Order: sequence, then C-alpha cells, then structure tokens
Amino acid sequence: MANIDYKALAVLDAVATHGSFEKAAGALGISQSAVSQRIKALEDASGRLLIVRGVPCVPTGLGQRLISHHRNVRLMEAALDIDLGNRVSMPEISLAVDAASLATWFPLALGPLLSPPRCQLDVRLAERPQALHMVREGTVSGAVAARGEHDNLSVAGPVTTALGAMRYVCVATPVFAGHWFGDGFTAEAVQLAPAVVWERAAMARFVGEAVEVHGAFPHHTLPLSPALYECIYGSLAYGLLPLMHIASALDNGRLVDLVPGKHLDVPLEWHAWELDTPFTKALSEQVIGSARRYLLQP
Repeated sequence: MANIDYKALAVLDAVATHGSFEKAAGALGISQSAVSQRIKALEDASGRLLIVRGVPCVPTGLGQRLISHHRNVRLMEAALDIDLGNRVSMPEISLAVDAASLATWFPLALGPLLSPPRCQLDVRLAERPQALHMVREGTVSGAVAARGEHDNLSVAGPVTTALGAMRYVCVATPVFAGHWFGDGFTAEAVQLAPAVVWERAAMARFVGEAVEVHGAFPHHTLPLSPALYECIYGSLAYGLLPLMHIASALDNGRLVDLVPGKHLDVPLEWHAWELDTPFTKALSEQVIGSARRYLLQP
C-alpha cells in the first residue's frame, strides 16, 4: 500500500481494540460515520477487507498486520521524540504471558518497566499455541511461552530466547495425602485419587514417569487459577503447582510433596519482534533478566 494513511490506521487500531465502530468513535472523539469512512478508505486502498463486522468487530489477517505496523511506527516515533528531547507519548506494548509466569515471577519484572511510566503495557493471558499465534500475527510484540516437548512449531520473524525452567511439584494437603496416599504415591492410588489439572498432558507425563501410569486417571480440569489452587488447598484433589508459588506452604506444612525428589520442569521461552526502540529493548532485557533470576537455569 502506497501512501499509507496513518490517521486511518489509528482508527483501524481503535476499532480492533474496542470491538466496535461506535466504541472506537467514542474513544477517538470523532463521529461513527467518520470511523466508517476511514475504514472504508483503507479497505478501498488495499482492495481487501480489513475488519470483519460483527460483535465484536475483529481484524482480518491483513488488518492485524496493518495494526501491528501502526503500533511499531508509534514506538519508533516515541524513540525519536526521546532523541530530540520532545515530550514523549505513552505507546502501547502488548504481551502474551502464560498463567504460571503471571502467578510467579513475571510481576517481579514490572517495576523497572513501569516506574517511571514509559509505555502502556497490555498483558494478555495465553498459553503456548495461542501466544505464538498472537506473536506471528503481530497482535503482541512478545510472548512468554512454554517450549513444547515434541512441538516443531516455529515462529518466523521473532527472536526466541531461552528463559529457564518453571519447576512444578505434585502436592496435596496432609489430610488429602493421608486419605488417598497413606501407602505412598503408588500406581494403584493414582488410579483412584482425584487430581486437578490445568493441562492433562503435564500430569500424564508426571504420573507416567513417577509410577508408570500411562492410561486414564481420574481428574478435574481447571485453568491454572485461584479455583484450581482452592481445589487443592480445600483437600478436594492433588495436583502440580509451581514451586515458586507454594514454597512457603510446603515449609509450613499446609501442603506436602507427594513424591519427594520428583518434579516436572517446563522450559520457558521469550518470543519477541526485534524493534530498535528503547521501549522494546528495555522490555526484552527486563523480561529475560527477571526470568533468569527466578527460573531454574541449565
């Protein structure tokens, strides 16, 4: 597209962000008809549909690439403002982060990024497949995601950096452990006791390696969330939890390690587009540095 209308790209970004022409108009302080006209002008210029009209409105693949381009240009403009000594705008940087990282080490990376405020951070919860899709499509500038054990999925363009491994421990309350695992974490007990899982494959791998249970086992499925933690702390099930999040509960006896000496280590990676701006450089440096301080290193 020659002679891109960046004001129209800002409108396209607003429609995708707010999910409707009406809300985008309110956020931008212009009329809904002006929003429609600018989107139509962009679509006429590109010869392609850029927004799928619906509830909510969502960008097409080309629409998302144009939005990503617009956001990257804003980041570069902000970097230029710094060099020129001008008043710096607050560009938005979007990230995708897995639930376990959000619950443990990732918040520790935010302080240097947000104080003083230099950008508007938009963090989205997403596990590996969705996170990598979001990076490829340009929906986010970077993502923290688990490395797939047998996953050959690669991301063209972004740079991949190893962060370290998140260690998970198989735990339960002493009451639950005494009732279901009185004779130890055996194959027979695993085939009777209810587990709670955020990802069945992770628990299947653990019980397969720990007690050679390779078939079905009883389990509830919940996101890695307060609900899953409550299920374990409420003596309703056992499960795998990040060691960083439960170390104190193991120390004070509120939880017990059901299989001492055995754990599940999940390697994490940082996928990010390389943009030569102080915002994105600081972001990558802080995420990588924080992860390597708190995660297990080879």
